[in-house]
Amino acid sequence: MRIGISVASAYNAKDVRAGAQQMIDRTRAATRANLDSLFVGDHHVVPTPYYQNTPMMGRMLAEWHHRPAGVLLLLPLWNPVLAAEQVATLACINQDRFVLQCGLGHDERQFKAMGANIRHRPSAFEQSLTSMRALWRGESVSSVGRWQFQAAKISPLPPEPIEVWIGASAEVAIDRAARMGDAWLADPGLTLARAETALAQYHLALQKHQLKVPTTIAIRRDIYVAESEQEATELRASIGDKYRGFDPQALVIGDVAAVAAEFQAFEKLGYTDIIVRNLHPDPICAVASTDRLKQVKVMVDNFF
Repeated sequence: MRIGISVASAYNAKDVRAGAQQMIDRTRAATRANLDSLFVGDHHVVPTPYYQNTPMMGRMLAEWHHRPAGVLLLLPLWNPVLAAEQVATLACINQDRFVLQCGLGHDERQFKAMGANIRHRPSAFEQSLTSMRALWRGESVSSVGRWQFQAAKISPLPPEPIEVWIGASAEVAIDRAARMGDAWLADPGLTLARAETALAQYHLALQKHQLKVPTTIAIRRDIYVAESEQEATELRASIGDKYRGFDPQALVIGDVAAVAAEFQAFEKLGYTDIIVRNLHPDPICAVASTDRLKQVKVMVDNFF
């Protein structure tokens, strides 16, 4: 199993430079832990500081060497020509393959602020991704659908094909991920049992479209690798059921052995990649958790 990280982008720090530095510090920790992939998310018009993904990833790649990296884009909020250019440039900076994680988005406030119609999300998503792939191939692209532009062509082109992971949780969205994506990224709020059900839906969708099972089937987990069982127990008690509306069973909180065991359970189901996001609010603890993922990786790799 491969373990990657999605570095948190929201930091309510008094000094706004400190939030950006925390993202750099967490990337350095991910490098020390020899994690397999590096990502950042995508949100807009957030009331507390949220550091935007494309400039931050450009800086973070200076700390990340010869391993896959990528950004998440909520495609209905992005002009596809601009998005294709931004991703292609980041792909030129990275020394390994570059991944576009993408999804529909669901926050109506963001859609209104970005001038997008939330009711058009599915069609805008599909037309955007189709256009972006053509642009990355070096084609001249025009669109008269949800996106309207003429004779767009980008440069530089990605040095190798961009890998597309589509985030999806609803059955219709999982079908879209199977049909259009190179990989599916499962929802972080799924419990183990629900992750098994969703994976079965994904396999059925692949069969429906007569597609092979991809080499990557990923799921994101919000985690904390504690120094001890006692620390993990105390953190669980302090969080209770108040974390992002998640089922508490969807959170991975434990010492090295406990976290490795939970990751192994997902590997048994058929997931190939776990993309972690640190849930501890303290920056020192979050970096320490990432450092301890190096031990988790060793345990997971030695499981079979």
